[in-house]
Amino acid sequence: MSNFFNAQTTTDDVLSGVSLDGKRYLVTGASAGLGVETVRALVAHGAQVVGTARDLAKARDATRLIDPALLRLETLDLADLASVRECADRLLAENLSFDALIANAGVMATPLGYTKDGFETQFGTNHLGHFVLVNRLMPLVKRGGRVIMLSSAGHRYGDVDLDDPNFERSDYTPFGAYGRSKTANILFAVALDARHRTRGIRAMAVHPGGIATELARHMPEGAIEAMIEGINQQEADAGRPPFAFKSIPQGAASAVWAATIADPEAIGGRYGENCSVSAIVPDDAPLGITIPGVRAYALDPARAEALWHLSESMVGEIFPAR
Repeated sequence: MSNFFNAQTTTDDVLSGVSLDGKRYLVTGASAGLGVETVRALVAHGAQVVGTARDLAKARDATRLIDPALLRLETLDLADLASVRECADRLLAENLSFDALIANAGVMATPLGYTKDGFETQFGTNHLGHFVLVNRLMPLVKRGGRVIMLSSAGHRYGDVDLDDPNFERSDYTPFGAYGRSKTANILFAVALDARHRTRGIRAMAVHPGGIATELARHMPEGAIEAMIEGINQQEADAGRPPFAFKSIPQGAASAVWAATIADPEAIGGRYGENCSVSAIVPDDAPLGITIPGVRAYALDPARAEALWHLSESMVGEIFPAR
C-alpha cells in the first residue's frame, strides 16, 4: 500500500497508471455524489460497471457523460427487500462476475421512519438492504475479489443494539440511528471477510470523510452549519486546524483504493480512511470527524457474528459461507 496517499488523495491519484480493462465492479447509489464519482473513475480506467439506483432516471442523468458502453444501470431500492432480491436475481440469472462490490448507497440522519419491510429506515437501508444484496451476489464475486462497505466516522455515535434494532424501546435520535447503521456496516464487513477469505475474497469498510453531498438532505436547515461550528470549536480547543470538507473525488478515493489496488491481506476485515487502514481508538475518544480511527466495538468478531445472525432472522434468509 502506498505511503503517499492521504486525505487529499483523489480517485484519479489512486488509479494513476492503473488499467482496469477486463474488470467489472458493482456500485450502489450511482445517482449522485460519491457513487457517480466512483463509477466515473472506474470506467475512466477501462472497467465495466453495474451501477444501481432507486431512481433510474436520476442515475441516467447523473451519469450521462460516462461511457455507456462500459456502464449498465439497474434499479435497486435498498429500503425494499423485494427490490433488492429482484436486482440480485437479474444479475445472478446472467451469471455476471465481479471483481468487487462497492456498497456505497445510504441515508443519513433521517427522521424516525420505516422501510417497506418495517425496519427502522437507516438500519434497514444502510445495513439490511446491503446485507441481502451482497450476500445474494457473493457467488458472482471472483476468487480474490473484494467487498467494500461505505461506513463513516459516524459509527462512533453508537454501537448496534442487538436487542432493539428498530428503536421500539429506546429513544430515537437521527444521528444515534445513523451511528448504529454505520457500525453495522463495519461489523458486516468483519463477518463477511471471515466467511469468504478462504476463497481469497476480502471485505473492508471505509470512511469517505466529510463531504458536502445529498446525504445531508434530511437534516434541518442550518444543522450542517451548526455542526461544523461545534466541530471547529472542538478543534480550536484542542489546538487543531478547522474542519474542511473533502471534494467528492477525494471522498470517493478510499473506496476506489480499497476495491482496486490496496493489499487484500492488509485490508481484510478492517476499517479504513484516507486510503489507509485505520488504527483503533478508545471508546471515549472525541467524536470529531477530523480525528481518524475506528472504535473497537465496530471490529469485534463476536459482535459481528451476533449481528449476522440477527440480520438473517430479520430478513428471513440464511446466508452460509460458500
